[in-house]
Amino acid sequence: MKIKKRPFGMVDGKPADLFVLENSNHLEMKVTNYGGIVVSLVVPDRDGNMDDIVLGYNQLEAYVKHNPYFGAIIGRYGNRIGNAQFTLEGQKYTLAKNEGENNLHGGIKGFDKVVWDAKPVMDDDYVGLILKYLSKDGEEGFPGNLDVTVKYILNNDNEFRIDYRATTDKTTIVNLTNHSYFNLTGEGSGDILGHEVVINAERFTPVDETLIPTGELAPVEGTPMDFRIPTAIGARIDADYEQLKIGKGYDHNFVLNKDQEGAMTLAATAYEPASGRFMEVFTTEPGMQFYTGNFLNGMIGKSGKPYNFRNAFCFETQHFPDSPNKPEFPSVVLRPGEEYKTTTIYKFSTI
Repeated sequence: MKIKKRPFGMVDGKPADLFVLENSNHLEMKVTNYGGIVVSLVVPDRDGNMDDIVLGYNQLEAYVKHNPYFGAIIGRYGNRIGNAQFTLEGQKYTLAKNEGENNLHGGIKGFDKVVWDAKPVMDDDYVGLILKYLSKDGEEGFPGNLDVTVKYILNNDNEFRIDYRATTDKTTIVNLTNHSYFNLTGEGSGDILGHEVVINAERFTPVDETLIPTGELAPVEGTPMDFRIPTAIGARIDADYEQLKIGKGYDHNFVLNKDQEGAMTLAATAYEPASGRFMEVFTTEPGMQFYTGNFLNGMIGKSGKPYNFRNAFCFETQHFPDSPNKPEFPSVVLRPGEEYKTTTIYKFSTI
């Protein structure tokens, strides 16, 4: 196992580094402490050929100038908050409107756009990176000094594990996730419509025309949202179905099947038949956003190839969008003396 570190550039007068992590099976992950971005993730196909399966850039400047959240830590609140406002303990908080009338992924300068403190770690079975950031009271409109630790682990079971931890000195809201864009054929290789997906969810949260949940928990049965058995992403993505028209494809939160709140369970799988690559997602979170790269617009990626419409998908484990305004949804409130604590694992193998 190996960890290497090299300079990656400067942001806001702070140095950003690139960390190269390699496990004993030669899976390699590159991470920068700018935004906690997973720059690359190289895994084998069924024949042992290695390919990078996440979208991204080779240069820090590209991430700074135009990054649709490739590989980044998302916070303080992942996904959308309706009308960019919420009320907490009787006080109204107003956020930046950075997606129409809504607040998206933490605002104008979310956790994806800051330089984190980074410390490499290694054990007998893993290499990793501990990322720390103090989000100050009032940053992007959110209350409380939020002390955040995100631990990335690449272990010898070919798992990419993310442990999220946070504490606050004032009641606030928190919803952290990772926004890696996956293409199991390899980044820059075209669309992901042939990938076969399973999502362990009997319900999803329908959205209005601005992609804010209506509050309903709707059954997936009998709809194109039903991925309870392996189904190609492209099988129904262009169906005559209002929710898919609103999102220009899949851009929806799925209510994961859980027997116990906070339990680590299998959320989803993705299989790419040509390469044989198989990815499993386990999480303690109650929800997962399935997004099919509907807003990719031809930006040029690492290999010099364009990233076009539906050339990647995201499995963003999370609490539900707009939860601060939906008291019936699982709570995202964090109070002093409590610890925000969630874990997600992406496991890679071949079939």
